Amino acid sequence: MRWLVVHRISCLTAFLLLAGPVCAQIWEREDVTFEKIEAKAKELAGQPYAAPDKEALPGWMKQLSYDQYRDIRFVPEHALWSAENLPFRAMLFHPGYLFREPVSVNEFTDTHQQRIRLSEALFHYGPLVGQRGELPPDAGFAGLRLHARLNKPDYFDELAVFQGASYWRALGKDQRYGISSRGIAIDTGADGVAEEFPLFREFWLRKPGSGDQAAMLLALLDGPSVTGAYGFFIQPGDDTVMTVRAVLFPRKAAKRFGLAPMSSMFWFGENSKRRFDDFRPEVHDSDGLAIHMGSGERIWRPLANDSGKLEFSFFAMDKCAGFGLLQRDRRFSAYEDGEAAYHHRPSLWIEPTGEWGAGKVMLMEIPTGNELADNIVALWEPARTPQPGERFEISYKQHWTMEADPAGAGGRVVATRTGLHDWQPEQRTMAVEFAGGKLDQWQGDPPEAVVTVVGEHAAKVKIQGLTVQPLPEGRWRVAFQIAPAAEGGKLADLGPQELRCCLKKGEDFLTETWAYRITP
Repeated sequence: MRWLVVHRISCLTAFLLLAGPVCAQIWEREDVTFEKIEAKAKELAGQPYAAPDKEALPGWMKQLSYDQYRDIRFVPEHALWSAENLPFRAMLFHPGYLFREPVSVNEFTDTHQQRIRLSEALFHYGPLVGQRGELPPDAGFAGLRLHARLNKPDYFDELAVFQGASYWRALGKDQRYGISSRGIAIDTGADGVAEEFPLFREFWLRKPGSGDQAAMLLALLDGPSVTGAYGFFIQPGDDTVMTVRAVLFPRKAAKRFGLAPMSSMFWFGENSKRRFDDFRPEVHDSDGLAIHMGSGERIWRPLANDSGKLEFSFFAMDKCAGFGLLQRDRRFSAYEDGEAAYHHRPSLWIEPTGEWGAGKVMLMEIPTGNELADNIVALWEPARTPQPGERFEISYKQHWTMEADPAGAGGRVVATRTGLHDWQPEQRTMAVEFAGGKLDQWQGDPPEAVVTVVGEHAAKVKIQGLTVQPLPEGRWRVAFQIAPAAEGGKLADLGPQELRCCLKKGEDFLTETWAYRITP
C-alpha cells in the first residue's frame, strides 16, 4: 500500500482553502510523506529525551475540573472539511485538565501543509467554564477525532479518537466506545521498572478527496525509550478496519517492548467466583482473549478478576496469525445495562501484515473492584527486543468488530461457568459451552471432550465426572469437576491451575482450545 495516495489539487485551490475556521492559518508548500516523519523520528532518537512541559499551559487551563473540561466543546460547523462536504471531518480537543502535553496538529494535501492553531473560534465554552484567561495560539491541542457517515447517510458519527499519550479508539457501525489501543507499551508489567507512556507529539491529517473511502493520518511518537513514525489508514464500515504501519527507533533497551497493545475492562462475568453487589449479571468491555497461532491452533482465554492480585499469562509461538480482546456475549440480557450498552462494545482483532517472527502474546489482568478504569492489557512481545540504534518496523490491521470468531475457529467457546457446592467442598465444578462451526449441524453421538491440566503442578489435580451435553440454541456443554489428586487433599492447597478443553471427533478438532487459569 502506498501511504500517501492523495487527491490532486492545484496550488491556487490550496491557498483558497483558507476560508472558514482556519482563516488565520498559512499554507506552506511541502510534500508530507511517511518517510519524512520517519526521518524526524530517527533524528529525535539521536537526541536526549526532552519531556513536554506540563506547566506551560495557562493556570486556568490546568485548573479545569472534569466537568468544566467536558463543558468545552468543539463547534461542529468549524470541523475541518465540513464546508466542502467531504466524506470525513476532523475536530480537535481543547488542552487542559489532565491533557497538558501540547500536541501539534497539521493538515496536508499532496503539495501543501498548514499548522492548525488553537483559537477560541473553534470551541464553545459552556457556563461551567466561568472566567478564562489567555489562549496561547502555540499551545497545541489535546488530541483529535475523525468523523464519518457511519450509521446514517446524513450524519457524521465519531469514527476514531486520538487523545492521551499514544492512545486511540475507533468504532464500526452501531458500536459504542469500549476497548482502547495505543502505539506501543514500554515495560508494561515488567519487574523493577516503571511503565512508560510515549506520546504522539504531532499529527498530520490528510485532506480527503470527494470520493475517498478511507481517512489517513500520520503521527510522530516520542518517549524516554523510543521514538517512532506511525501511519493510519482508516476504513469505516460495519467493521472499521484500521491499517497501522510503525517504524520505531529505540533510545534505550526496554525490559518489555509491547507491540499492537490494547487495553480493556473486565469487572465480573458468568465465570466469576467473586460476586459484587451490583444489579447487572456481567460488567465488562471484553470477556476473553482470542489467539490464532501460526501453527493453526486457536485459543480462547476467558478473562477473570478473582485472584485479587496481578496476573500474567503468556502464549509463545513461532508465528502469530492474529490475536485480540473480544466481547463475545452480545445479549442485552447478559448485562441489563441500557446506558453503558456493553453488548455494543467492539472487539479488537489484530491481523499481522508482513513478517512478525517469533514472540508471545501477553495478557495482564489487574484486580479491580469497579468498572471505572481499564484493568486488562494484551500485547505482542517479539522474541528479540529491538536495541538502541536499530530500525524496527511493524504493520498490522485492526478490526474493530462485532464478530464473535475473527480467528475463524468455527467451533468456539460461548460461556465459562464455575461453582462450588457446600456438600462437595473439595470438588469445583467447571462448565464450558461451545457452539458454531461443525457443531451447528451435529448429528449422532456427542463429540469427544478433551480436558487436561498443564504446568508443573498438574499432578496435584484430577479431572472427574466428565460429561458432554447438548443444550438449546445449538450449544454443547462440557462439564467436569476439579479435585485434589491426593486422598484427603484440599482444594485450597492446589494453588493456581492451568486448564485446557476442546471438542474433537477422532483426530479432527471441532473447536478452539479453551485455556483457563483458576485457583480451585
